[in-house]
This record gives sequence, C-alpha cells and structure tokens, in this order.
Amino acid sequence: MQLYRKALLIAAGLVIHSPLLSAAEIAPLEVESVAQAPAEADDVAPAEQSAASSSPFEGNLGAPDIPSVQLPAASGVPVSPIPAVTDLTTVPASLWQRIRNGFGLPDIETPLVREQEEWFTKRPDYLKRTVERSNRYLYHIVEEVEKRGMPTEIALLPIIESAYNPVAYSRAHASGIWQFIPETGKRYGLQQNFWYDGRRDVMAATTAALDYLEKLYEQFGSWDLALASYNWGENAVARAIARNLANGLPADYLSLSMPLETRYYIPKLQAVKNLIANPAQYGIELADVPNRPYFVAVATTRNIDVKLAAKLADMPLGEFVSLNPGHNRPVIRADSTRSLLLPADKADAFVSNLESHGQPLVSWQTYKLKSGESIDRVAARHRISVAQLKQINSITGKRRLAAGSTLLVPGGTSATPHFPDLPSSPVTVAKAPSKKTAHKATRKGGKGGAVKVAQTRNGKAVKAVQTGKGKAIKAVQTRKATKKAAATTRKTATSSPKKIVLAQKPR
Repeated sequence: MQLYRKALLIAAGLVIHSPLLSAAEIAPLEVESVAQAPAEADDVAPAEQSAASSSPFEGNLGAPDIPSVQLPAASGVPVSPIPAVTDLTTVPASLWQRIRNGFGLPDIETPLVREQEEWFTKRPDYLKRTVERSNRYLYHIVEEVEKRGMPTEIALLPIIESAYNPVAYSRAHASGIWQFIPETGKRYGLQQNFWYDGRRDVMAATTAALDYLEKLYEQFGSWDLALASYNWGENAVARAIARNLANGLPADYLSLSMPLETRYYIPKLQAVKNLIANPAQYGIELADVPNRPYFVAVATTRNIDVKLAAKLADMPLGEFVSLNPGHNRPVIRADSTRSLLLPADKADAFVSNLESHGQPLVSWQTYKLKSGESIDRVAARHRISVAQLKQINSITGKRRLAAGSTLLVPGGTSATPHFPDLPSSPVTVAKAPSKKTAHKATRKGGKGGAVKVAQTRNGKAVKAVQTGKGKAIKAVQTRKATKKAAATTRKTATSSPKKIVLAQKPR
C-alpha cells in the first residue's frame, strides 16, 4: 500500500502541466455566415441525454486533448486512469487555451453534433474567415464572460449566430454579431437611430447579449434551456415546458418539442466547442488569437467623417469600420455615451493627429426635403449620384419621402454642420395578398419568366399564358379537365424532401 501511495504522489506531480498550441500547430483560418450552416433533414430524433454534470459552472476545466495517465497496478489492485490536469496558475499566451480552460457547459453526444462537426471540417475556408473576424472581438467578449462567471462557451456563440460578422443582417431584421432584432435590442438598452445602431456596436451588443443570457439562465435554471430561449424565444420555451409538464413528460432541453433550427442550435455550439478543444483531432489548423486586448476605446467628443477618422488613425477604412460598425452614416455624430474603437497600437497616434488637424472634421450636412422636391433634384443640387444619395440615407425600394424628411448630403467646407436627433428608418414587412386579389396577382417565374393568370368570372375556363426564355405557351382547360387533374394530383402527390437552411432566429 505504501508503494501504491507513493506512485500516486509521483504521478500527481507529473500530470500538472499547461499544454499550449505549438507554432507548428498554428495556421490561419476564415468564414461567411454560420446562419448558412445547416441541416438538411426534415425530421430529427431526440438526442441522447448527456451524462455530464447538470451544473452550468461545472465541467471539464482542462484541455480535452490532454491524454489521461495510466498508473501501474500495485499489490494486484487495478488503478483507474487519472485525467491530466491543466495548470491554471499561469496566464496562457493563446486566447483559445484560455477559452478551453473556462469550458463549463455539460457536453452532449448526439448524431446532430457529429453532423455539425462534419459540416465545419468540410469548410476550412469558412472557419478561416470566422477566426480572422473573431480576432478583433474575442478577447473583449471572453473578458466580459469571465467577469460574470459564465462558461466560456458563451464567447463562441457569435460563431453560430453571425460568424463574427458585425454587419450581419438577417431577413428577420436581426443585426450584429449577436443578432438582435430591433425590439429586443431596445429592451436591453441598444439605441437605434438614423446615425447609430447599437446592435452592431461590439461592446454595447456584447453587454446586452450577456445581460439577456443571464436573465434567461436565472429564469430557466440551466444553460441549455437559456440558449434554446436565446434562439427560439423565452416565451416559446416556457410554453414547451408547460406542455411537457402537463402531459407528465420530462421538461429538459432534449425532451422538448421545438423547431428544427433550435434543435440544431446547441449541437452546433457543441460542435464548435469540440473543434476548438482539439483541432488536431479534426484535421484543423486553428490560427492563433493572442490573449491580449485588440482594441481600446476613445471618447467621441467631436463630429468627424468616417474616412477622416480612419486616416487620422493611420488604418485602412475597412478595418476602422469593422471596429466601429454601429455608425450608420459616413459621418460619426459625437455622443458622450459612446466611444470609437481603435487598435491598441493606433490610439495614441489618432489622438495626436486629431489634436493637430487644423481642417474641418466634417464634409456632410443635413438637408430637409421641400414640398414637391424629388430625390433626383436633391442629388443633382449636391453633385452626388442618386444611387449614392439613397445608399447613404438607407432609402431602399420604392419608399417615398414626405416633405420635411431629413437627408444627409455633401456639405460645404465653410458650413457648420448640424446633426439633429433623427429616428431610424421604420422596418417594413411585406404583407400577404388578400384572398380577393390573390388570383389576380402576377407571379414571377424562374429565370426571369412570368406567369399571368386570368380567371373567367364563371370559373369554367382558366387561361394561362407563360413566358420563359422567349417562348410563349397557351393552355386552356375546361372545368372538368381541371377537376380531373386535381383529383389525380391528390392521389399521386408525395411530400418531396425539403432543404432546410438554418438561418438564425432573431433575438
């Protein structure tokens, strides 16, 4: 027994280490929008219940790629493997290792996880772009997550929300790396107006997202239900739980009936976690992200053109915009409650250049549309193209502006610009046609063709004229033939497979 105890003590000293990625294991990676990452399945079986700890703050604190140590048997007694331990007393040089050290969500093992792992590993360029984008924001997010004692997997959530694209915008009008819709964004303090959209402000949106996730965790008591609510909505999850309880069924995440997108949401995060925990196992070269701040905040005390601000910071315009995507216009309206984000090594130069800049900081001004005045006339007067004027003012489609509407236009160098408080443009959603007019609608056909349907009043004949690729087709069917065709269709119709694209649910 003494020999056995001695072996344990020696082994305990040997297994304490802090493995970091070597230079040979680090290589660049990339991304698009994981909202496109997807699952092509119409029906998903419930996943297996994870055997991991249910506590959101418990879990594997070590790196999953560290092998366990097998001690020799002593006195004929078999010895169980002792897992390797990560040294948490030193600060890791790699932000990825810091994230691994803070993993705390229970692992799940389901076919959906394997499917998502395969999706990512088949798209190395996508991962490369994602990692390159995350390099700007990840340190700040990890800092904020750790301050709240949250599992560091939460810092990886923007990978499946937006691929860390700060200007990502969904068809549901969700915006930013955390994908807030306007209403939820306002509920969590994200200002949205003509000049600025807090949903795209990396610092503001991160604070709002973590506030929201904390609230969801307090409401449901588990991170899997909190994450499902972040994707699906807390009211929908609460109703699903109530239904299960009313039917005497378990009310945990894996037991709930939910949309396919939400069913894939946590397996997708688990897949990302697995890839980052052990990239070599999946044949991935994970570009290093240094464990140090990428940007610093500088107060905005004066209105300034976006292009000029980038020039004074001695950085490319695209890089400046990627750090300050919350500003909607080519001029930044000063606000004491907000800051400009600049690379840590550019802030001093920006402040110095700004102080010594003796020229006007703004080349834009606001203009009120007069009664009967058109956009074309305004563009011509200010020597700007109509397309540019519409783009700068977010005028899309056929939206008409009323007299008195405010536009941003090029300004004179001598004018003192005035930038009043202006609301953001209203979000409009297309309405479905009414039943009375539906049959009169013109429907767009594939490849530019059009189908125009004209129905006679007595319903005896239907005449369809279809134009496609320059050819015309006429068809006249009697009511009898139509009924016969419909009956045949009902008998032979089968449900064809549907391709499901997992666009992320709005917050």
